[in-house]
Amino acid sequence: MQTVRDIDSLRQAIAALRADGGTIAFVPTMGALHAGHMALVAEGRRRAKHVVASIFVNPTQFGPNEDLATYPRREASDARMLEEEGCEILWAPDVGVMYPEGHATTILVGGGITETLDGAARPGHFAGVATVVAKLFNQVRPDIALFGEKDFQQLAVIRQMVRDLDLPVEIVGVPTQRDADGLALSSRNAYLTEDERRAARALPRALGEAAGAIQSGGDVGAALAGARDKLAKAGFDPIDYVELRDAETLVPVGQVDRPARLLAAARLGRTRLIDNLPVGGSPSR
Repeated sequence: MQTVRDIDSLRQAIAALRADGGTIAFVPTMGALHAGHMALVAEGRRRAKHVVASIFVNPTQFGPNEDLATYPRREASDARMLEEEGCEILWAPDVGVMYPEGHATTILVGGGITETLDGAARPGHFAGVATVVAKLFNQVRPDIALFGEKDFQQLAVIRQMVRDLDLPVEIVGVPTQRDADGLALSSRNAYLTEDERRAARALPRALGEAAGAIQSGGDVGAALAGARDKLAKAGFDPIDYVELRDAETLVPVGQVDRPARLLAAARLGRTRLIDNLPVGGSPSR
């Protein structure tokens, strides 16, 4: 695997892959990799001849009181994992390469999809996400890009951006990878203490029970309230949201007459966890 850190070297490396023929799959990450990221790389290998990954802790998607300074960084071990999984290029720019002096452009995805859920809880977050992903797409020029469904709203925002800007890349969502106890894999799980890690299991359990109740025809409001109550009893505070939303537009829904998604975000100690589950099936994308 080749690690590149400047635009010219990246373009030369991508040109070499193109000369070898076949399609390129791209897995953008912020590092601190785990089995969820490796599932994205593996899916990329199934869908394309070549796989490129990036590691960049993007400062523009962190708020002023968030964990930019403490976000886990372990590039050496991440690179070994990527190479073992068959990644051919690791794009690892620093902040000065991604946002050189004078950088003044931001991508804003409108239509309400960025103003709710995590968009409301983390103002400016999705502008940072859209801007860095648009830059990464322009730098790598992939045929396919893979994102985990754990960050479901992020996936929806990126799909909207790609449609709106006519970007020539297929966006593939990969199902959430979970530990044996059901907790969604996340780089931020490393922040949890042993007691918090045990308590965190309440999040997938509460969502699973609420999803089952809604799927069986139960009252949506009661199911959501029950999930919030279970999270509160497990020690989550604050609970940012537990919501049932349309799986494509993310508008609130009160009944399951189309594919929907049950989404939640809540804090346990200093760790903010998110998760989601499909309800009523997911749209074929």
